[in-house]
Amino acid sequence: MKLTGAEILIECLKREGVKTIFALPGGVVLKIFDMLHQQKDIEVILTRHEQGAGHMAEGYAKATGKAGVCLVTSGPGMTNVITALADAYMDSVPLVCFTGQVPTSLIGNDAFQEADNVGLSRPCTKYNFLVKNVAELATTIKEAFYIATTGRPGPVLVDIPKDVSMDKAEFTYPSSVSIRSYNPVYEGNKWQIKQAAEAMTKAKKPVLYVGGGVIFSGASQELMELAELTHMPVDMTLMGLGAFPGEHPQSMGMLGMHGTYWANMAMHYSDLVVAIGARFDDRVTGKVSEFCPHAKVIHVDIDPTSIRKNVNVDIPIVGDCKTVLRELIQILHATVNGDQKELRKPWWNQIREWQQANPLAYQQAADGPIKPQHVIKRLYELTKDLDPIVSTDVGQHQMWAAQYFKLAKPNRWLTSGGLGTMGFGFPAAMGAQAACPGRLVLCIAGDGSIQMNMQEMATAVVHKLPVKIIVLNNRFHGM
Repeated sequence: MKLTGAEILIECLKREGVKTIFALPGGVVLKIFDMLHQQKDIEVILTRHEQGAGHMAEGYAKATGKAGVCLVTSGPGMTNVITALADAYMDSVPLVCFTGQVPTSLIGNDAFQEADNVGLSRPCTKYNFLVKNVAELATTIKEAFYIATTGRPGPVLVDIPKDVSMDKAEFTYPSSVSIRSYNPVYEGNKWQIKQAAEAMTKAKKPVLYVGGGVIFSGASQELMELAELTHMPVDMTLMGLGAFPGEHPQSMGMLGMHGTYWANMAMHYSDLVVAIGARFDDRVTGKVSEFCPHAKVIHVDIDPTSIRKNVNVDIPIVGDCKTVLRELIQILHATVNGDQKELRKPWWNQIREWQQANPLAYQQAADGPIKPQHVIKRLYELTKDLDPIVSTDVGQHQMWAAQYFKLAKPNRWLTSGGLGTMGFGFPAAMGAQAACPGRLVLCIAGDGSIQMNMQEMATAVVHKLPVKIIVLNNRFHGM
């Protein structure tokens, strides 16, 4: 059966299980919008700005673990969504962004609303496609979703010229994908995993350092089992919050520049750092030459380019966090003889001393101004039993939320880490609310950040997305 390119796109989205698309129309994508209007399986959330559409797709992806999808027009539509693409690229968020393009015959002619979408997006996408023939569209979309959601997740752009959306071709959707130059490694090297297990059983002052890779891999349960089996403290990055329950006695909270004192001290004085799905970014390491000076480093990551990128690694393991942790746990069950808790008792005594210093303590006067720390803590106490999804913007409020809101489960924490995008929080919360309509979704924002995508308030009203917004207003930009 022959379908137009627009019809093929809709059918492909259905085959990929897409239920929601965040979009803003324009001249070269009108045929696609016509087809979206004629179907009922995919909800179209009409945003007020393309950046908002991109961040909503990010929030959807972070809350569900599935690829978020957005659709924008050519020219300014593309340039407006670039910030969201860069944000998703930095934080490894699976995203498929469809952009309109001028007809193929006009590409390169400085046509109305023409932009080099492929060139513009190359530095901030995992991969991008320009579809020049409608017969290639279905295969391209299949590959786009595959690339976005496998290996280290990330944004993929599919650029669709106007004539491609209108031309017709026979529709067949591929059942599988095989890309010769792209073959992510999921199984870790067995010898290296055995080496890691041996190092973990012998270490007296080890730390588990976990990032967002644990969440996207769905490895939180394996992390819990590993931590309890080895009796190791768990430090989390900003993107890793929720990978391990914040109220668990082995949780150290967030480490790094804005992290807890005890999490940073434990890292500095450790003799073994087990990094899982984390990338040793500058907000964590500080001065690299003085980072964990006495520690052997094990690094588990599905992205081989992340290993030894910033710090020296003694035992590198390229593989999926969930797969590697399962094998590591299996080996440890056979070798750990129950003495791990006793072996690490002095280490935990030292950690408890650091925790007693408690620099996060604050005094809230009964008749004085409400402190932001108190706001976040009370918000946590009032909502924790409701299993909320928490989205933040970027600024001081973001770090207070990271410090005082103890996430219990993965996929509950939405924030902009690598790019630090002010204006992320509100649309991301809306994307999460669209994905989880019955859930409580909180957006913690600052007075500066909330104004950067405030136009999406209209989107929230029209589409009945009941996000709860908490604005911490200190009347200036600051960090």
